[in-house]
Amino acid sequence: MFARLCLALVALLISSYGAGAADLTVGFVTSLSGPSASIGIPYEKGVLAAEAYAGKVGDTNIKLIRLDDASDPSAAARNARKLVQEDHVDVLIGTAGTPGTVAMAVIAAETKTPIISLTPASAPQNPNGQWMISIPQPVPLMIAAVVERMKKDNVKRTAYIGFSDSWGDLVYNGVTKSAPAQGIEVVTNERYARADTSVAGQTLKIIAAHPDAVITGGSGTPGALPYLALAERGFKGGLYGTHALINPDFVRVGGAAVEGVIAPTGPVIVAEQLPDSNPTKKVSLAFRDVYQKANNAPTSDAFSAYSFDAWLVMLDTAKRAMAKAPPGTEEFRVAFKDAMETTKDVTGTHAVYNFKPGDFFGVDERARVLVQLQKGKWTLLP
Repeated sequence: MFARLCLALVALLISSYGAGAADLTVGFVTSLSGPSASIGIPYEKGVLAAEAYAGKVGDTNIKLIRLDDASDPSAAARNARKLVQEDHVDVLIGTAGTPGTVAMAVIAAETKTPIISLTPASAPQNPNGQWMISIPQPVPLMIAAVVERMKKDNVKRTAYIGFSDSWGDLVYNGVTKSAPAQGIEVVTNERYARADTSVAGQTLKIIAAHPDAVITGGSGTPGALPYLALAERGFKGGLYGTHALINPDFVRVGGAAVEGVIAPTGPVIVAEQLPDSNPTKKVSLAFRDVYQKANNAPTSDAFSAYSFDAWLVMLDTAKRAMAKAPPGTEEFRVAFKDAMETTKDVTGTHAVYNFKPGDFFGVDERARVLVQLQKGKWTLLP
């Protein structure tokens, strides 16, 4: 009788352990409202496609918690803290703007929680170490391709106008670093806020500088504003931008004013135009299929694919981390951080990802192509 009771107790304990095995909890923050919503909403749709694509790591379920930061960096930080302290997430993913991402990264490092960034941002230095990697291509890599194209187009003088925040700074620094080496002078550094409705004064200064071209450091819907103002003033020079413009709302709002814009992007946006030898083509086409099923609509932006790639990196990282510790523990978060920094050859829609300690970015030149907006469609440039 005693032996049977012991066996029953052991069976009960095993059953209870299996039923209570911890999920892998992912905290996702994006901007579903506010100026960054035209980027944040695609991020949301991308992560829903990713969850539909793979909702488990091995036999471990993934629990996804999604929050809106309303394009407010303070709200992004509050969301990150809530996800860590109240929901006990194993990893954070977010958000739709560089200021918000940096705010989240501060919380991540403070609480020793790994974060996968959806914006090309570098986290502030922290004595707790590097807890963040960034999925999008680094700005210097993308800007260098644009400036090389400018040289090919015989641009000698370019004006710059961008957001008056850290994203605008990143782009401007990239332009001023690359342009002189190509013999191109940067003649203005005009700025505007994401919520502004007019850049008339900045545009007058740009026109007065007589540039051959203009490159912008905006994103999403607000990124169309300078092009609209330039068209109103009859500017006929070259128009260039960054990968932050590859968004249907930018095309819709900009209309004829953004026709001809040249920008860098990840190869996913022109997947069907790529040769079969391109390593990202197969994954990109698979992403389009699952996105259609998850969102009941086709994808036509680059941002949703960043969320999808973040999920792919997360899956690979979590699998390796789970070999050392179970989700829901401090040991797992540390193991995830270490595995995250040693990610090798994870093929996504934008890039083949390889990370190493001390480097926020894990992509190379395979992660960029140049496209031009022609008749409202992004077309691959040779």
